[in-house]
Amino acid sequence: MTEDSHFQQLLKTAAAQVQPHRLLFVFAGAELPDHPTPTQREDFLAGRGGALSALMCVDKAAGELSDFESLARESKDAGPPWQVVFAAALSGRDGSPPAKTEIDAALKTMVEAVRVGGVGRYAAFGPSGDPLHFH
Repeated sequence: MTEDSHFQQLLKTAAAQVQPHRLLFVFAGAELPDHPTPTQREDFLAGRGGALSALMCVDKAAGELSDFESLARESKDAGPPWQVVFAAALSGRDGSPPAKTEIDAALKTMVEAVRVGGVGRYAAFGPSGDPLHFH
């Protein structure tokens, strides 16, 4: 991972904001969709496709992470293997970070977006930190 990776840019941008930010992460894994077609089943078993399911989520202060590797290492210790992590930033107000209720609501919104496939507004990274694009 280079110093100017997409993830490093996310960290730098969040840390540079006037208001304190929390970084929000939802880790997701692929699973076989309900009532799959034979092609969907075949693709899934070959490691392609599937439906994303949120596995765990966490929020971090903008300065808590130094790089993607530290997030990946922490997630490996905390929960099941994942295929993609979605990231967003949530701004505080009046010099204070966002309230826990705001963070929880934003994470719930992200989890729901993963469930319904509406993840286009979030940054997405694979397990090695490479950016992913969803169409």
